[in-house]
Amino acid sequence: MRIFVALDIDDAIRQRIQRFMEGVSEFAPEARWVRPESLHVTLKFVGEKPLEAAEQIKQTLSSVRAGPVEMNFRGYGFFPTAKAVRVFWVGIESGPQLPAMAKAVDEALKALGVPQEEHPFTPHLTLARGGGRSGAPHRKKSDAANKTFQRLQEKLAAFPAPDFGTMAAHEFFLYQSQLSQGGSRYTKIASFSLL
Repeated sequence: MRIFVALDIDDAIRQRIQRFMEGVSEFAPEARWVRPESLHVTLKFVGEKPLEAAEQIKQTLSSVRAGPVEMNFRGYGFFPTAKAVRVFWVGIESGPQLPAMAKAVDEALKALGVPQEEHPFTPHLTLARGGGRSGAPHRKKSDAANKTFQRLQEKLAAFPAPDFGTMAAHEFFLYQSQLSQGGSRYTKIASFSLL
């Protein structure tokens, strides 16, 4: 099974982002837009694991200790650069709790042989991907100039940065990702409290 660790977002914020996406998606019709119900804040992508490994991961994650994570969803951007765009995203502003939480998850899973992150944690909500390209925020050798998001960038430049709201996450989740023709479907398979 293909799994990852993430925070969910409040319905009110999800609805505001959905309205924003509905208003701008026509300016990047070739992009693959994320379904609003699939929006989440990824803390750690684990990858393909057998069922018994997923059980070990659940046990390990239950030992992660962290407090609630406050997040403000505002603004947008493009990974890895404005000219060679692979991902259109909404920004997340938070205090030190969010990167500390991602690091705690990364450290805990290291003990199970899950490779640690090579790059600093970059909190964001992915709204759309260009073509069949990777969603990773960091530059890759294959990155090249493309026009998938050019019209969208031009339209957004005329407006102030949107603010979608603030929330506090009180739990995090282990998700299963199932690939399908209509895009990935995410199912929560375990939840863990942030006290």
